Amino acid sequence: MANDLVVDNASREMVALDTQQYVTVFIRNQMFGIPVLQVHDILANQKITRIPLAPQEVAGSLNLRGRIVTAIDVRRRLRLPPRDDGKNSMSVVVEVDGEPYSLIVDSVGEVLSLSDAKLEKNPSTLDPLWREVSAGIFRLDNRLMVVLDTTRLLTFDS
Repeated sequence: MANDLVVDNASREMVALDTQQYVTVFIRNQMFGIPVLQVHDILANQKITRIPLAPQEVAGSLNLRGRIVTAIDVRRRLRLPPRDDGKNSMSVVVEVDGEPYSLIVDSVGEVLSLSDAKLEKNPSTLDPLWREVSAGIFRLDNRLMVVLDTTRLLTFDS
């Protein structure tokens, strides 16, 4: 793709056409990125109703403006220990195959515009489960951002 510049009317900034924007989220101090075009909402801690016999990754469901949304505990999905710091979590609502899902994360950061050319394949040292749900990585200043593939993240065995 050409490296032309266009004006992003929402922010009135010049943006290169070969970049993508990512909402950054954090789980256990690890930065993950979700393509901004997949994000519908960002929510503070929500009341979640448990779903009997649901897979362990499914935290339950919540009501978002009259729509039932399945809440996924990303920590459990990535086989990380539960939070024990007493802080509230946040949710990033994405839509996959026409269904809304709330991805429960520790915190939400900023939106980053990153060059497609800087996206790297998953390194062999990345945890196999993380490689399974990752679309690649970005090496940022002193930090690694794992790009989440939401379709693969939401595909798991019960």
